[in-house]
Amino acid sequence: MGTELLTEKENNEQYYEADSFPPGLSRKVVESISHIKNEPGWVTEFRLKALEIFESKPMPNWGFINEANINLNQYVHYVGTNQKKKKSWDEVDPEVLRSFERLGIPEHERRYLAGLEAMNDSETVYAGVKKELEELGIIFCDIDTAIREFPDLVKKHLGTVITADDNKFSALNSAVFSGGSFAYCPKGIKTPMPLQAYFKVTAASSGQYERTLLIADEGSEIVYNEGCSSLQDSGTNFHTAVVELIAQKNARIHYTTIQNWKKNMYNWTVKRGLCEEGAHITWTDCNIGANTIKYPGIILKGDNSTGDILSLAFAGKDQIQDTGARIIHSGKNTRSNILAKGISLDGGVNSYRGLVKFDKSAENAYSHVKCDALMMDDRSQSHAYPYNDVSGERGTLNYEATVSKIDEDMLFYLQARGLSEDEAKLLIVNGFCDGVVRDLNVEYSVEMTRLIKMILEDGHVITSPTEEQKT
Repeated sequence: MGTELLTEKENNEQYYEADSFPPGLSRKVVESISHIKNEPGWVTEFRLKALEIFESKPMPNWGFINEANINLNQYVHYVGTNQKKKKSWDEVDPEVLRSFERLGIPEHERRYLAGLEAMNDSETVYAGVKKELEELGIIFCDIDTAIREFPDLVKKHLGTVITADDNKFSALNSAVFSGGSFAYCPKGIKTPMPLQAYFKVTAASSGQYERTLLIADEGSEIVYNEGCSSLQDSGTNFHTAVVELIAQKNARIHYTTIQNWKKNMYNWTVKRGLCEEGAHITWTDCNIGANTIKYPGIILKGDNSTGDILSLAFAGKDQIQDTGARIIHSGKNTRSNILAKGISLDGGVNSYRGLVKFDKSAENAYSHVKCDALMMDDRSQSHAYPYNDVSGERGTLNYEATVSKIDEDMLFYLQARGLSEDEAKLLIVNGFCDGVVRDLNVEYSVEMTRLIKMILEDGHVITSPTEEQKT
């Protein structure tokens, strides 16, 4: 009996409690996460190997990294689900409550998003899987459940599209990932409704590292929607997600995300999809808030595979949005399309950074890149860093870019037709974003339209309504 108690005591000292992780990253932190989740040995080994890779790689020296002087040791890299919940509206930042009201979010959703109902920083909360999915054989759950219940499927694909040694932050995620989505769609099956997940960060000075893996088997189709948000506070947060998409022969995946983070958050996300023969992947990527580095990518491995990347980024005060796309053509007769829209306002810095590569094997490849920037004032910045590597024979690559301000003649025309100046500006900006927003489903497009209005108000492009005007 004494030996058993001693072993239990030693065990408690060996691992951190779920809600008692200190700042910083160490072997004990990684092993504690794996212990809390009761993971099989191969996952623990996967994490520890990634930790070694992370420690061996230097910090990047581009994007916002240099200016931010980020110290990853200041963040807590795992936050359990039992964090103390807020007790009343008085504990919630008034600016957060005002944002909820402006977005028209219902009361019960406001309570959840404000942390009054649940905390899920390092864990994923799902409303539940609909019965229709189970009847079709579609698996949709969080990644931790998938590791427990479908280990062979996860082990076969995890880290195959984005390896731990791809970059320093893919290694970081591989070491401490927690939460995130897993989906598998069987051969010839289509998801009857969009699969939806939601991630939020509420704990100050913490890191969030969800891991998402979607697998569309031969001839199947997955439509996946994701929302992300965080609560504004004085402490910064660091977010590094890894998303891997695998589209087998003639499969299709449509992945949509709206990331509405707080402004003083650092967001470095690695997203990449693999297309086999005849497969197709679409990324629709909307970035609001945070200082962001993110380039969704597609590897067109199979012959006749295709890919689209639609990107929309807003850079406001004290923000750097370094976003874009990466597409690699390897198969024959591959096609890709990139549409990147960036809006800079209130002194924000918006950059498009893109890669299109034609391998030598990519015969008859075609890619079209369109990069548009809209400047809302003279203090903001817009940059484009396209990189095109064409080695394949008989390939075609078209690249076009525009940088513009709101056209005064267009503004005058709209005002002459009865619109106020603010209404005209909002209409023009919505029209600029239309190529991306039209790809969203109804709920997301409505939310995006409201968010655009809020962004322009906060950036002093249009006037915020007074309390009298609201009533």
